Amino acid sequence: MTRKILVTGSAGWVGRALVEALADLPHTRVVAVSRNRGTPPTVHVDQGFVGDIGAHTPWQPLLQNIDCVVHAAARVHVMQETAENPLALFREVNTAGTLNLARQAAEAGVRRFVFLSSIKVNGESTEKGRAFTPDAEPNPTDPYALSKHEAEQGLLAVARQSGMEVVIIRPVLVYGPGVKANFAQLMRWVHRGVPLPLGAIANARSLVSLDNLVDFIRVCIDHPAAANEVFLVSDGRDLSTTDLIKGLRAHMPSSGWLIPVPSVVLRVGAALLNRRAAAQRVLGSLQVDISKNQALLRWVPPVTVEAGLKKTVDHFLATDRK
Repeated sequence: MTRKILVTGSAGWVGRALVEALADLPHTRVVAVSRNRGTPPTVHVDQGFVGDIGAHTPWQPLLQNIDCVVHAAARVHVMQETAENPLALFREVNTAGTLNLARQAAEAGVRRFVFLSSIKVNGESTEKGRAFTPDAEPNPTDPYALSKHEAEQGLLAVARQSGMEVVIIRPVLVYGPGVKANFAQLMRWVHRGVPLPLGAIANARSLVSLDNLVDFIRVCIDHPAAANEVFLVSDGRDLSTTDLIKGLRAHMPSSGWLIPVPSVVLRVGAALLNRRAAAQRVLGSLQVDISKNQALLRWVPPVTVEAGLKKTVDHFLATDRK
């Protein structure tokens, strides 16, 4: 019997990879939903378009006979927010838009709703060696994280009221072929041989490869024990910033110097330049405990950190022109 899965945000980086992976599964029909008619998927799937996502978006025509919804669409976190009221904008899409879709999905008889949230719901950082767990007290500190947390709470309420199963996934920083933003910039610096004062950073950060995240979502679509649970997801092995750069360098034909500047010196410099938040992302720790994933779902990351970094670097070297 063929199951039917609807994926929102299918034009995005994670959504596109997920659609391609699900389309390869037997007895599976995928409905790839995006905001507008942009680049079509590279695999044969059904397509749907909804325009802006918010509290009044009509989803009913797309939800007929759907078994599972994977909601990956979101207003994403941005470093330099310029909106006058960013919380209202994040809430409209990430909270009201998510709950509107969930309620309509429940009314349409959808069995399960998988929600891609964010580790930022847990917080921005951890002490080294004290990882976040799924049941830790949430500590969202910016409008994006708050909107995701409110969506999570609303989804669990919808699950209690309707009987539709909800699965909440909070990924850490995702990397993989085609990664953008800071991770791509770091690869450019390493590839160009830019000397980096990051050779003595003893922090610990959890990352997740795109392949591992997609595989975990796939498991959460079907596994009975995932119902109404919250999961954190990572590669299962944490890296210091120094080790991450060394891991990238190992797959590049040329690389620059890693200068061992003490992190305390870097923090003082960042404070003088009013760049404390940026420094925390590079120098601080953020670890997650994924033991629940193995205990409940028997899931372990299928792709190693080394393999994930190599695949990421290989794609970067083949495509980067900047």
